[in-house]
Parts: sequence; structure tokens; C-alpha cells
Amino acid sequence: MALWANYLTVIACVVGIAAGQLLFKACANAYVAADSRITTPVLGYMFAAMVLYGATSLVWTLLLRHMELGRIYPFMALAFILVPLASHLVYGESFSPAYFLGIAFIIGGIFIVTRYA
Repeated sequence: MALWANYLTVIACVVGIAAGQLLFKACANAYVAADSRITTPVLGYMFAAMVLYGATSLVWTLLLRHMELGRIYPFMALAFILVPLASHLVYGESFSPAYFLGIAFIIGGIFIVTRYA
């Protein structure tokens, strides 16, 4: 597989992990809405999140056959950007302006690690 395809797959794994977090939040919301009872929506969201996490973990493991863990693992930090942004869009959650400074540090760190590792 070409190097660019590997990196696209790494990004897909990060997006999958972030989507899984949104599904876990949907599960928690469904649980609250059901007065803390296990219902079909609760189980559905939980099952979807676990399947997505499992599939993402499998793809990640396959990636590690071709790439160094130390080189691609910093990309997982992108989830710290994607999850709060998506939670803001999907669930209306908010975060402080300092969050954007943190995003800048994360992006800078990923750039430094992947460029000079």
C-alpha cells in the first residue's frame, strides 16, 4: 500500500474512534432518557459504538504491519480535536476559548513528531 494510502487509513481510524465516542455519548443520552433503564436504543448505540471501535482497532492493527507505531500514534491526538468539535455540532456542547490554543498545540505537536521523528 502506498504511504499516502496508509496515512489516509490512519486518519480514517481517528475519525472512527471519534465517531465511536459520539455513539457512546448517544448511548449515555438514551440511557438518561430511558430513566436509567436498558432499552433498545441504549443497546443499539452501545453495540454500534463497540462494533466501530472493534473495526477501527482491527484496521489499526493491520496498519501497524506497515508503519511504525511511534510515527502514527500522534495522529490519535486528532481525536481530541474532532470529538469536542463534533460534540458541539451534534449535541450543542460548548468549550472555552482556551480550547483553540490547545488545538494549536496538538496540531503543532503532530507536525513536529511526524516531520522530525
